[in-house]
Amino acid sequence: MLRVLLVAPICWLLWQERWPFALLLVAVAGVSDGLDGFLARHYGWQSRLGGILDAVADKLLLIACFVILAWRQHAPVWLAMIVCGRDVIIALGALGWRMLIGLIEPRPSLLSKACTLAQIIYLLMVLLALADWPGLRSTALAWLVAALCVASGVHYVLVWSRRAWQVRHADSLSPPGV
Repeated sequence: MLRVLLVAPICWLLWQERWPFALLLVAVAGVSDGLDGFLARHYGWQSRLGGILDAVADKLLLIACFVILAWRQHAPVWLAMIVCGRDVIIALGALGWRMLIGLIEPRPSLLSKACTLAQIIYLLMVLLALADWPGLRSTALAWLVAALCVASGVHYVLVWSRRAWQVRHADSLSPPGV
């Protein structure tokens, strides 16, 4: 919930171009994401609701930051479109699964986690540069983020399409009344 609550102040700080404070809150959000994941796995504190809230928090925060930074011309528009497009495709896929198949259990892949990590690092690098830390370049990282977003998006589509086909196919093979 902390990351969800941080979205509004981070957006305001980005819009007002208060880079050091935005950097601090994005760093807090990034560290809390990693800590939350570690604690959930280490102590078995994983839940369906927690998995959903984690995904929602990541998407809200990352989309908001990329859109504002692109709007203010501090990040490439094409990169913001790729980041947002991937998350829209994933969200629509989850909605389709829910409507056609049933409850969905969030299962972020290693590729998806790498994509999220790269996006957070990219945002931190952009904000460090905007806060006048010399010598930081984010161009190569922008291309890495784009590649991971595309790869992760394609991976999600392929994996969840296969699962949907298997579930639907298994349902069609079940004897009537079972």
